[in-house]
Amino acid sequence: GFLIPYFIMLIAEGMPLLYLELAVGQRMRQGSIGAWKIISPYLCGVGVASVIVSFFLSMYYNVINAWAFWYLFHSFQEPLPWATCPLNSNRTGYEEECEKTSTTQYFWYRQTLNISPSLEASGSVQWEQALCLTLAWLVVYLCILRGTESTGKLEQLSNPKTWISAATQIFFSLGLGFGSLIAFASYNEPSNNCERHAIIVSLINSTTSIFASIVTFSIYGFKATFNYESCISKVILLLMNTFDLEEGSLTADNLSEMKDYLMATHPQEYAQLSPQLKNCSLEAELDTAVQGTGLAFIIYSEAIKNMEVPQLYSVLYFVMLLMLGIGSMLGNTAAILTPLTDSRVIAARFPKEVISGVVCLINCVIGLIFTMEAGNYWFDIFNDYAATLSLLLIVLVETIAVCYIYGIRRFEKDLHTMIGRKPNWYWKVMWAFASPLLIISLFIFYLTDYILTGTLQYQAWDATQGQLVTKDYPGYALAVIGLLVAASTMCIPLGALVTFIRKRLKRES
Repeated sequence: GFLIPYFIMLIAEGMPLLYLELAVGQRMRQGSIGAWKIISPYLCGVGVASVIVSFFLSMYYNVINAWAFWYLFHSFQEPLPWATCPLNSNRTGYEEECEKTSTTQYFWYRQTLNISPSLEASGSVQWEQALCLTLAWLVVYLCILRGTESTGKLEQLSNPKTWISAATQIFFSLGLGFGSLIAFASYNEPSNNCERHAIIVSLINSTTSIFASIVTFSIYGFKATFNYESCISKVILLLMNTFDLEEGSLTADNLSEMKDYLMATHPQEYAQLSPQLKNCSLEAELDTAVQGTGLAFIIYSEAIKNMEVPQLYSVLYFVMLLMLGIGSMLGNTAAILTPLTDSRVIAARFPKEVISGVVCLINCVIGLIFTMEAGNYWFDIFNDYAATLSLLLIVLVETIAVCYIYGIRRFEKDLHTMIGRKPNWYWKVMWAFASPLLIISLFIFYLTDYILTGTLQYQAWDATQGQLVTKDYPGYALAVIGLLVAASTMCIPLGALVTFIRKRLKRES
């Protein structure tokens, strides 16, 4: 159900917009702000919006690298700390919270995040996570100093959320709308074949994503089956001990019939035991899907702990995660730094090392919010609302600007000059018609979905139950969500308005 929208988005949005952004950056030789200013002075807000979205993303995304460092440092222990539950303070048993959930979830929510029960209970900064975040930003800064040359480059189809999720996956994985593609492409040779690169990168990116999803859902299926079988075993053991049943008389196959029999023959005893009997369901285990960061840190650590030599695979996995995360951060920071270093006012006063250091320091200090006990809830707010709607608007304006303001024929000539041939009918149809119409449809779906949803909610960790529970966002969180969306989207009309006023005043004077 998800793959069909994904491939449609790849063909109608991913490849055409990747080619468009690479071509714009390569042709204009500027970062996101300068490139769109050349196309039209009224489009200066598009570049500013891209920089703001990249800034928001940098603020919280490097926290993932901090968590990866945390897990990497704990990967050298025997046994792995997420493989078993820790003893309680009296050393008479295991921690109650850990017994009510899985060992990997306990390590994630309690020992890594030390998560609070709600967004309102903000708590204090966790110094271990703060140190890991500082290390992550230090690594990013050192990589930036080496220069751009060394930078490495299931739902139903009728559900609008499926299409929005597919578009979001394409936008984030390819980096569309963030300005990083334009920034990197501005360093290309003018004759670089950006069309070929757009096709190759899109296909490799999607192949990797599909392969990763197969691995992820295989592990998730294994985890669900393991939890289901463990639940069945605990229920069987409890019933056999309580009713003194013969060994082998109670199995997973006849469990339902035996429960009915025991309920009929021993109603009082069964009623007393009933609160302790869990309702084991494989479907329920599969439905309790872990999303976002939980996939990387809960699901994969669950698989790693059951492997031979788990320390080796844990180190390899989290080193790989760090390489991917730091590579993404270099793209995000490049989208911020390139427009700043392109500015003659800023570049003339400060060297690139100072500008990069200030940007990294500001992001690191703000990022400490995400290392608080309620930091993961703020992380989810930024992850869900800081970019999705803004990216839809940004890429919509980009396609309209290139096709109808700059001119599709003029853009054709630029591409012919750069790569030696004009774009074929596929690219022109996608840029001029299919992509804008699809983005507008997604934009409407996105707004309609949140209007119909009503009060926005989030998943909070309940330590007493050992599971996530749904809660409503408080008023100030809703205000922050509104500001995150408005901060970037309003740049586009405001940029055009400021340019119009300046030209009007200049004409009058």
